[in-house]
Amino acid sequence: MVKAEAYNRLVEHGIRPSVQRLAIMEYLLTYYTHPTVEDVYLGLCDRIKTLSKTTVYNTLRMFAEQGVAQMITVDEHRVCYDGRMMPHAHFYCTHCHKIVDLLDMEAPYVEHPKMIDGNLITEAQLYYKGLCSQCQATDS
Repeated sequence: MVKAEAYNRLVEHGIRPSVQRLAIMEYLLTYYTHPTVEDVYLGLCDRIKTLSKTTVYNTLRMFAEQGVAQMITVDEHRVCYDGRMMPHAHFYCTHCHKIVDLLDMEAPYVEHPKMIDGNLITEAQLYYKGLCSQCQATDS
């Protein structure tokens, strides 16, 4: 099921589904942990011996540019990727640095570019920062 979804998503966005691109897309659709380039590379390098970090980086960037995956930049040190494309908010734990989806919260969505106060808005992301429930339990 994930293989078919990965293939269809790439084709629908005009991306040729190579073995490496399919594997990276499948990874994003299997692990909703908001992986970094390093996470994806480490998760796939044993299975695809020819995979490089550069390929993963370039592929994830292309996915974000083509609307196949979201690029999430919570701070200047961490860029991660999300295979869930429907609008949703994120929570970033400032202690353990994990990012989780907040699927029950309303999130902004920009269907078409729009002007607000002279600024052309093309995308919106909403994230909250704080301590996750696990870190709160550990600190107690």
